[in-house]
Amino acid sequence: MIELTLAEIADAVGAQLFGDPELRVSASVETDSRLVQPGSLFVAKPGEVTDGHLFVDSARKSGAIAALVEHRVEVEIAQLVVADSVAALGKLAKFVIEKVRAKSNLTVIGITGSNGKTTTKNMLGAILAKFGPTVSPIESYNNEVGAPISMLKIDYETKYLVVEMGADGPGSIAYLADMAKPDIGVILKVGLAHVGEFGDISITAQIKGELAQAIGPDGLLILNSDDSHVAAMANLSKAKTVWFGTHQADYLASGQQLSLAGTSFDLHWPEAAIQPVSLKILGEHHVMNALAAISVADQLGLARETVIAALEEMPLAERWRMQLGKRSDGVYVINDAYNASPESTKAALQTLAHLGKSGHRTIAVLGEMAELGSQSREQHDAIGRVAVRLNIDQVVVVGAGAKLIHMGATQEGSWDGESKFFDEIDQAFDYLDGMLEPGDLVLVKSSKSANLRFLGDRLLEVGQ
Repeated sequence: MIELTLAEIADAVGAQLFGDPELRVSASVETDSRLVQPGSLFVAKPGEVTDGHLFVDSARKSGAIAALVEHRVEVEIAQLVVADSVAALGKLAKFVIEKVRAKSNLTVIGITGSNGKTTTKNMLGAILAKFGPTVSPIESYNNEVGAPISMLKIDYETKYLVVEMGADGPGSIAYLADMAKPDIGVILKVGLAHVGEFGDISITAQIKGELAQAIGPDGLLILNSDDSHVAAMANLSKAKTVWFGTHQADYLASGQQLSLAGTSFDLHWPEAAIQPVSLKILGEHHVMNALAAISVADQLGLARETVIAALEEMPLAERWRMQLGKRSDGVYVINDAYNASPESTKAALQTLAHLGKSGHRTIAVLGEMAELGSQSREQHDAIGRVAVRLNIDQVVVVGAGAKLIHMGATQEGSWDGESKFFDEIDQAFDYLDGMLEPGDLVLVKSSKSANLRFLGDRLLEVGQ
């Protein structure tokens, strides 16, 4: 982060300052006191479980120079008092981006979509880092708190800022876009990931489209031509539009192939040149994410050879996202249990089925897909049926919220024990530990709240 005096910060966020106005924040801005460094600004954020104001003293002891608070606390530290600390955090991020832009050639890229945001963000971050100082979010820092925390890591040397924008209701992406003022907007996909919260996929499309609306006529909009909801967003902006996809697109993929070594495809550049690309990342669905990242880089005029090499060097998309491991006894585990929607779960099952054709017994360990609302019953039932149609050898369903996957699988096929249901993770682990054999290929897939990612870790540790 750039150095700012407390007076500058107070003015930027409309805070009442109690402390020396000339004190300087010289390190990061944090909402987690455990991440505070000497010179940091600590933001005390009220939360559902606890209250950041309780950790101001902990932040002080770790070297925080000041605290942004909603009320004064009895701690000997400079304090900036605001009505809403999260809103103030956003104002500060917007101020810093404007200040950096005024003195540098910063390019801001905003990414949104129901699936693939984090993978695309990581791919683009890996590419851009080859060409200059780049700030990209860690994990899924994509909401009203995480996104500005990431934005505030820029300084005057930063050449590229990648912003992941998650949807949290109407106006949420517009809010982040107003903060970041992206030069380039990337919209990946509109799916069912938020249907339980928003009620209808058309509302999800409307919210994702807020990024398109935020890109001005001098900007660049990069859209998925395979997704009709996304394709329609070209009408929301006067910006130049560039397309990626697998049918008709400026950046097109064909000849996709999957193996345990990764995912390969032929990339068709806009002028029709064709280049083979070999990703270490598993999953045909990640080809679209790679196309999106390539589109941004190429439109920035970056050297194609370096762009493709950066992608091919990536060992995985992110921890717990199609993360492949091999045990010493020859069992393969694909841990993809950080996020799950009907679309991403189907894509993961398709990958599992395809890889199984090379002689591996396939086992799908499935947990709840969260936030599906009224569509939860239908979509969980459908996933069980998809597993049967894909000829997955064994389905293991974990947790009450996912039981309809098991029921759908048993009703779809004339199986005899090929689908098992367990209430608890430990029960599922014991069953799997007793039945896995060398050469088996295990997919672990669920939403983060189901905690199956830890089951995936445990399965991989066996025999190591």
